[in-house]
Amino acid sequence: MRHLASAFLAIASLTFAVQLHAAEVGEQIERTGDEIMVCGQLFHTTAPVVLWTDPKGYDAYRTERRFGPIEKSTWEETIKELPEMATNGPARYGIRTEGLAPVEIEEVRGGGWPLPLLQRTVDQFVLHYDVCPVSETCFKVLHDHRNLSVHFMLDVDGTIYQTLDLKERARHATISNARSIGIEIANMGAYGVKNKDAIMKWYEATDGGEIRLRPAKAYDELGVRTPSFVGKPARQELIVGNIQGQDLAQYDFTPEQYESLIKLTATLCTIFPNIKCDYPKDADGKLIPKKLSDDDWKAYQGVMGHYHVQLNKTDPGPAFDWEKVIGGAQKLMKK
Repeated sequence: MRHLASAFLAIASLTFAVQLHAAEVGEQIERTGDEIMVCGQLFHTTAPVVLWTDPKGYDAYRTERRFGPIEKSTWEETIKELPEMATNGPARYGIRTEGLAPVEIEEVRGGGWPLPLLQRTVDQFVLHYDVCPVSETCFKVLHDHRNLSVHFMLDVDGTIYQTLDLKERARHATISNARSIGIEIANMGAYGVKNKDAIMKWYEATDGGEIRLRPAKAYDELGVRTPSFVGKPARQELIVGNIQGQDLAQYDFTPEQYESLIKLTATLCTIFPNIKCDYPKDADGKLIPKKLSDDDWKAYQGVMGHYHVQLNKTDPGPAFDWEKVIGGAQKLMKK
């Protein structure tokens, strides 16, 4: 028995030593490719993620334009061509200062956010459609032409691009910027039902009647990571619904986008306990399809659409399947 006990202790010690592998000078730490960054720390999502620090990532910290001739990309050249960009200065993001005490502002102004402080500050996850065929186009519009930013972009193939650490105050949803995380989902958006034929510029029916996305170029040329990707709406029919009092028509998001968004939503609601894994509902438990009242917006903590924040917005549109995303995220969180 003594020998068996000694053998067990030896094996246990060896196992523990392997688990606590001592870091060596210059040793590389590999990412698995599903992590997002929060306060400089990495968190798994189990979805494909490209960080701004990765090859082919989109870096919203840079002040020069990402696309076009490099000699014309500097901030000085940018405001010559687009003087309206000068309004907010070269940085496309800011510091989350609302609700912080002066001593806390001094702590974070240098960039070092303690995670518990950010968890206290962030309580909304705002969903947008970008009215772009792919995330590459979205970043070009936001960063190079509108001096805006968003924390995440979700491409048609389900790839999530993170452009900023979540500690930053991105410019994506006006009054919600200070307390929210934002994501732009690649989708051509919603159109008035009287003009719904215009949406077919971006979709096509195959000989068998299947609806597919129709990009201007092959997806491989538009920065989509999945080779030879073919995009299809999760639901094939044109979805009609009322948002902000308008009857709108929209094709659904792709199955790949829903799968990644469910995982990202579960991740964010886990990291940030004040983001409740739910969406704005009325007294009957039904989705509120319009801007929240000022009091309701102030009190709301959870996942929401851009149209819940601003009266002039309709994203993520009538086709967005709230139950699919929130229900799927809740199941992941229970696991």
